[in-house]
Amino acid sequence: MIEDFIDALRNFARSKVRTFLSLLGVIIGVASVIVITSIGSSSTKKIQSTFGSSGLDLVYISSGMMRRSRDAVTLKFDEPFRRDIFDNIKNVKKVWYKNSMSATVSYGETSVSYSATAIETGYLEMCNIELDYGSYFSVTDDYVGAQKMIIGSEVAAALFPDGNAVGKNVLVMSGNVPFSFKIIGVLKEQSSGMESATTGIYVPRGFYSKKITPNPSADTVMLQAVSPEQCTAIVNDATSYCAEKSGTSGSVRVSSMQTMIDQMNSISSTLSLMLSGIAAISLLVGGIGIMNIMIVTVTERKQEIGIRKALGASPFAICRQFLVESASITLLGGIFGIILGIGLSFAVEYVRGLPFSIQLSACFIAFCFSVLVGIFFGLSPAMSASKLDPVVALAS
Repeated sequence: MIEDFIDALRNFARSKVRTFLSLLGVIIGVASVIVITSIGSSSTKKIQSTFGSSGLDLVYISSGMMRRSRDAVTLKFDEPFRRDIFDNIKNVKKVWYKNSMSATVSYGETSVSYSATAIETGYLEMCNIELDYGSYFSVTDDYVGAQKMIIGSEVAAALFPDGNAVGKNVLVMSGNVPFSFKIIGVLKEQSSGMESATTGIYVPRGFYSKKITPNPSADTVMLQAVSPEQCTAIVNDATSYCAEKSGTSGSVRVSSMQTMIDQMNSISSTLSLMLSGIAAISLLVGGIGIMNIMIVTVTERKQEIGIRKALGASPFAICRQFLVESASITLLGGIFGIILGIGLSFAVEYVRGLPFSIQLSACFIAFCFSVLVGIFFGLSPAMSASKLDPVVALAS
């Protein structure tokens, strides 16, 4: 077997152009499979890093497109609704309410307009959004409706280019009513799939409910699950419960970050699998090319086959010789294809700003498939060589 492999390498060296053309299809096929699966894996990791590890245990409920019916009831996300959630849906650890409002924040001659979010105590901490400096809202701030504010890094840079935003008082226009707020914290610039740490403006929800809209219905309800694994069940239960309570479907939208990530991963995996299948076709095309070249090789080396048979070589030895040569082509093509695929994956992901990720299983499967292609398509020419009559072979 080793001697056959060495002999195959010598034959490759004698026919460099033919060998290169034989390798090309295999190299392209293997490299394509690796690049496609690598980009899919990197994209998945990018999505997960964008969302972050926080928020995977949250289920979101917000107003949907109501399909009107005679008995339909508009759901109000108030305190009784919060209590009903705990009573009717299992594995809910906490329910968070938040509201949004447009706000123009001014300090001196500088003004910025962003959407402000009224949040409950502990919400930012739950989202793992860190402070650059200052402090979070306290329970008392929420209870008394304190006019205090936490702002994102971009807002702080626009209003206070010299820094030291904490302790400063800003004027906030919400509608036509002015309010004076004290800055108590500035958020650290960071990536979060839940809230903006750069353009965010946050106030206690107690302020919103006491001075903007008494006993408000929340814009968004977040159900914090006992664990991320419970989110799918909670989504289903919450959807059913809200449809039953309102008397119609479509009254609310229920989703979770975990289910969204799972759907994205599923789509990415399906696309990668489909594209890998298309890339694998090039391996089959390369295999057909290898079979054609091996047929030509057998024809050219008839006299060599005849001499070997005349010296006592068995049909099995002849078959093995050409089968090893065919498999060697795809083996080398698989190795070069893996190297090229890894290199191209690194280049593409570097340019696109994706985390570098190689699926070793894809490399292994592509390599094994390439070798099997060589054996499969090389079998017919090898069998033909083993069946040659030595007298006819020497006479040709």
